[in-house]
Amino acid sequence: MSIFLGIDGGGTKTTCVVGDESALLGTTTGGASNVIRVGEGAAKAALQRTIREACVAAGIALERVEYTCIGVAGAGGGEVAASIRSMVAEIVSGEIEVVGDMVIALEAAFGSGPGVIVIAGTGSIAWGRDEEGDTARAGGWGFAISDEGSGHWIGRAALAATTRAVDEGEETRLLGETLEAWQISTMDDLVRVANGMPSPDFAALLPAVLTAADAGDGVARAVLTEAGLELANLARIVIRRLFGEAASIPVAMSGGVFRQSALVRQAFCNSLGAEYPQASVNTTVVEPVKGALELARRYKGQRRSCGS
Repeated sequence: MSIFLGIDGGGTKTTCVVGDESALLGTTTGGASNVIRVGEGAAKAALQRTIREACVAAGIALERVEYTCIGVAGAGGGEVAASIRSMVAEIVSGEIEVVGDMVIALEAAFGSGPGVIVIAGTGSIAWGRDEEGDTARAGGWGFAISDEGSGHWIGRAALAATTRAVDEGEETRLLGETLEAWQISTMDDLVRVANGMPSPDFAALLPAVLTAADAGDGVARAVLTEAGLELANLARIVIRRLFGEAASIPVAMSGGVFRQSALVRQAFCNSLGAEYPQASVNTTVVEPVKGALELARRYKGQRRSCGS
């Protein structure tokens, strides 16, 4: 019986699943393993710890793992992919494939079929594939210049909206929630932390924004609505490039922002549907790690076919 690992390495958490040819045997979630985001040392520790714990949960020895697929933002090739492969190869001896996070999310949503996946986690990206296998992307170029609608974008936009509300003398629960999240007490502290070097973890403010929005805060709700609109725009770009006026366009959502905010999901679906009523949006938020496991299983079949 062959054993497979599927790994989703994110900027906030890492999830590893262990399976055989047909069954899921164990799963574990650990810390962030996006090399670009947390650095090689932290990424290596998170990956190796999560893999070990998942194998323990599954009752599987590490040396039994034959095929591993890892999806990480920004790791579709080059130095980042090589670095991640090397980290995992220290404890797993089988075949290791490293792909972008959008690849495993697309697999989880549509298998080998056509569709558009929009990911909104710590970062964001839209990725699609048409009937001929051609692909296109939008967004995902990094926090400083892109990643619209992501957790990072929401945190930064919430701070900008909070300071504007303070300027205008408008009450917003966001101010108190942000101060509590960063464990500070004054507006001067907020400005100092927000503009500090290195840059703070804006994505960590997402829970504060969600709490304020759930309490009815108009400023927080406006930020989340705008995030949904930005994510819908990423989807539109990919749809225009790949599908045009196709009769049916499968679309799916993935990532913690979509999972945690009904307001973001609603704004996304309403905005996209207004321009592309033929878009069929799956309202169940996709778990990319399942796609990583399926790709690991598929790699075995591909290699067997090539060797036969």
